[in-house]
Amino acid sequence: MTVRRGRARVPDPGAERRLIDVWRTNARVTELLVRGLPREIWAAPVPGAPRRTVRTIAAHLHNTRCMWLKMLGGGTKGHGVAIPKSVDTRRVTQTGLLRSLAKSAEAIAKLMEVGVERGGEVPKAAWQNFPPDLPYFTAYFAAHEAHHRGQLCLVARQLGHRLPAEITGGIWGWRRLSRGRG
Repeated sequence: MTVRRGRARVPDPGAERRLIDVWRTNARVTELLVRGLPREIWAAPVPGAPRRTVRTIAAHLHNTRCMWLKMLGGGTKGHGVAIPKSVDTRRVTQTGLLRSLAKSAEAIAKLMEVGVERGGEVPKAAWQNFPPDLPYFTAYFAAHEAHHRGQLCLVARQLGHRLPAEITGGIWGWRRLSRGRG
C-alpha cells in the first residue's frame, strides 16, 4: 500500500503491517473451521470425488502455504523464513493439522514482514499467478482459503453433518477473531 508524498508514491509500512493482521485473522478463521469439523467425517470421501476426503481438502491448505513459502521465501533465497514441513494428506489428524496450520500461518506472516521490509513486495518466485505486492498477496491467499473453507462446509453438510452455528457463524466473525480476540 502506498501513500502520496508530493508527487511521489511511497510504501506505507503501517498499512502493510495491517495486512499481516488481516492474514492472521484469516488463518484463525481457517483454524476455527478445521477445529470444528466433526471427527467422524475427517476421513470421509467427498461426494462425487471419492479420492478426496475432508482431511485432504483441509491438509491442502497447509501444504499450499508450504509450497508458496518454498517458492517465495525460503530455501536458498536467504529470506530467513523457516518453512514448516508438509503434512501427509492421507494420514494427518485434526490435531496434527491444527499444529501445522499454526506454524504455516506464522511463516506466511514472517514472509509478509519480509515484504514490508522490501518496500511492500514479497520476493518473486520463478512462477506465480499474482502480483508480488502485499495487498494482492493477502487477497490471493485469503481467497484460496475461503474457497476451501466453503468446500469443507458444503461437504460436511452433504455428509449429513451440518456444522453448528458457532462454526458457520464464527467463520464470519472476523471482528471477534481479529488481533487475537477469539
